[in-house]
Amino acid sequence: MSKTTILVVDDEPDICELVQEILEDEGYQVVTAENGAEARRHWRDDPPDLVLLDIWMPDVDGVSLLKEWVVQGQTPCPVIMMSGHGTVETAVEATRLGAFDYLEKPLSMTKLLSTVERALESAPRRRSPPAVEADYVEPVGKSAAMSQLRDQVKRLAQYNTRVLLVGEPGTGKETFARYLHRHSLRRHGPFIAVGVGTIAPEFSAVEFFGKEEGDTVHRGLLEQAHGGILFLDEVGDMDEETQLRLVSALESKSFLRVGGSEQVKVDVRILASTRRNLEEEVKAGRFRKDLYYLLNEVTLQIPPLRQHHEDVPELLNYYVDRFVTREKLAFRRFPVAVQNFLRNYAWPGNVRELKNLVHRLLILGSGEEVELDEVKTALGEIVTKEAIEAPEFYDLPLKEARERFEKAYLEYHLEKHGGSVARLSQAIGMERTHLYRKLHSLGIKFKDKR
Repeated sequence: MSKTTILVVDDEPDICELVQEILEDEGYQVVTAENGAEARRHWRDDPPDLVLLDIWMPDVDGVSLLKEWVVQGQTPCPVIMMSGHGTVETAVEATRLGAFDYLEKPLSMTKLLSTVERALESAPRRRSPPAVEADYVEPVGKSAAMSQLRDQVKRLAQYNTRVLLVGEPGTGKETFARYLHRHSLRRHGPFIAVGVGTIAPEFSAVEFFGKEEGDTVHRGLLEQAHGGILFLDEVGDMDEETQLRLVSALESKSFLRVGGSEQVKVDVRILASTRRNLEEEVKAGRFRKDLYYLLNEVTLQIPPLRQHHEDVPELLNYYVDRFVTREKLAFRRFPVAVQNFLRNYAWPGNVRELKNLVHRLLILGSGEEVELDEVKTALGEIVTKEAIEAPEFYDLPLKEARERFEKAYLEYHLEKHGGSVARLSQAIGMERTHLYRKLHSLGIKFKDKR
């Protein structure tokens, strides 16, 4: 399996060299670029898995480069912005465009590595090759619930029915979507997975339907999935305008590219997932009823791990074998006492949490057998860390989390500066006209605070 490639873009050679050395020590493959032109060339010739992008460069600033990639329909892999002279407005703009996170210089190497790891782990895989066996995971478990689900998915795979997979985060909704694809008549076609909440509303048309510029055609997600399956992960996070466009495309099985004049016909099967109750979202006016009925021809409820805990031992063995085989980690055995303890654990993060726990114990642990105390310590550290460091909005979709943060941040500083928008503008480095629009859009009643 090829190494994960990270592109580091910074006009300071010392920083490029330092970051490259640290990341290569962690097992990543690193390429560097000292300006926007080199970054464009690397992205065009050999797209990386992640980009660390400096904001201030001599030929083009990082935010403009990120915007350029997105507007052209070349939606980049996860991008982490870096700057020693950034402002809150710059950081907000970058995240609005889709940047995963923002790091300040001088870089904290600990934060750099943790941010890189989170970006690579949590970012949706937007362009999955049609037949990458290494990424395929069979739904594991001999429980009645899992056996019944696999049988249902195999039957559904033989038809073109649209399926809505419903379940808590980490239960394996995408795993079942890929399982359906593998057993379907479209198994030789592409499987394209997209995290709906990661697409900024203003770029959704280009993302889904593509773009025409003269003789140049940028194909959107629907065209990329032609003959196969398009998986809309967390479809409940989709903005209203994109919902409307998608309804039209699904009903007509055709669409216009942005800037195009001819209808493009596609043959795509749509699968979608959600952790939300979409019926409630429809009643609240946050999700279109017609799109809900289009996507929800059949509902598959994916149960949380605590409801089929008898599968825990098999899942533990599966992920041990997987990490030993794929990452050459030392084999460790989970004795019966540890397995019984984990069978009775609540697993708030579901199968994803179990997978991460196994990975952690194989990397950091020692000895042929996993000890019960180290399992309790590992689970306790995870819970404690999340309780201390993770604000409530970390569990929200990116768009809602960003709005929640912006509102709390602006309300705090508005109160701190006595309700004066002028002083607020100066303090946070945001131009006043833009700030007024932002306050209005977030529903912050600044006049009441004068």
